Amino acid sequence: MKTINAAPFALRPAIAALALVLGLGAGVPAHAEISDGVVRIGVLTDMSGAYSDLAGPGAVIAANMAAEDFVAKHKPAFKVEIVSADHQNKGDIASNKAREWFDRGQVDAVTELVSSTTALAVMKVAKEKNKIALITGAGSSRITNEDCNDVSVHWVYDTYATGNGTGRAVVKQGGKTWFFLTADYAFGQSLEKDTTAVIEASGGKVLGSVRHPFPSTDLSSYLLKAQASGAQVIGLANAGADTINSIKQASEFGITPKQTLAGLLMFITDINSLGLKATQGMYLTEAFYWDMNPETRAWSKRFFARHHKMPTMVQAGLYSAITHYLEAVKALNSDDTQKVMAQMKKTPINDFFAKNGKIRDDGLMLHDMFLMQVKKPSESHYPWDYYNVRATIPAAEAFQPLSQSRCPLIRK
Repeated sequence: MKTINAAPFALRPAIAALALVLGLGAGVPAHAEISDGVVRIGVLTDMSGAYSDLAGPGAVIAANMAAEDFVAKHKPAFKVEIVSADHQNKGDIASNKAREWFDRGQVDAVTELVSSTTALAVMKVAKEKNKIALITGAGSSRITNEDCNDVSVHWVYDTYATGNGTGRAVVKQGGKTWFFLTADYAFGQSLEKDTTAVIEASGGKVLGSVRHPFPSTDLSSYLLKAQASGAQVIGLANAGADTINSIKQASEFGITPKQTLAGLLMFITDINSLGLKATQGMYLTEAFYWDMNPETRAWSKRFFARHHKMPTMVQAGLYSAITHYLEAVKALNSDDTQKVMAQMKKTPINDFFAKNGKIRDDGLMLHDMFLMQVKKPSESHYPWDYYNVRATIPAAEAFQPLSQSRCPLIRK
């Protein structure tokens, strides 16, 4: 473990666990209100599996950038340590690592948690240990509904928001009949359910669905069932490598362009992998796009210099979440979980990721979402120039109303 001043550094190759300490130097005394004088944040992510491109090593880079920038700006009287591990998209591995970090590693908060299985598992451990969970990669709307708790924040997106934006847009464009290809775990099930509600409310109809194992490399039998349904739109209620494989194999089997694919959760890394020729015209809902404005471009170019890819909304949102957490700790001069959570909830989020963001009582961070349409190859003028922003979806419209919440913390 290395102690350094808040200067840029090169990220070491991704390994199962990684730690970096940032501070004002080795001689800094422990602050009276910060346990052991160090604020430790654990990044639990998928380092090599289906979601590693959209989260993974890039998420660790974003976390380290947040810690560096915080220390350089505020020069706190405590150190900041980032540790990371690969949860392999398995709930038991994620919960065991979180428990180890909380019990023996003096970790104060766990973040990222791509895949809803890992997020839901770690949330329970965080509640048991009275530690904070900042969820930036997982999507299931269960996180702030049935499984909500008072130590967790859902930061970037959820299946209600992505299904709401993309589903509504596709129905409006004439895609009235749908069939779902769904990843068979909490995330995929939530995405199908939330999008179905939007489709039906918009005048569309769902003809059926088929669920595939997560992760899957051969989706042929499932795609053929979707093709046989005769639906105008095949809704892809999956993500990452599963979505990429679905789109590639639908093209190989001649399913597209006869039937339209709707990527209900797609990332800029997916578009980069597939290319504009294969994805042009597709609608998707995002919380962040690197090329939105000068602020997003400035941060994203710094990220690109380290990762050699533009950031996904998961990676950008992780930076935002860690920064907000650290600023709350500094404001209080304490890493006490309940005090920090209260400070985070009462303080608006204003950064390159979110403007006038707010953490609701159910743990959902409210912010605007954006309806994107993938550009034609002829419309793209430089690397990673992939989206046309078709609409800004205000936070109040993008996310589930609090009145519909199923979170036990909310009193109706």
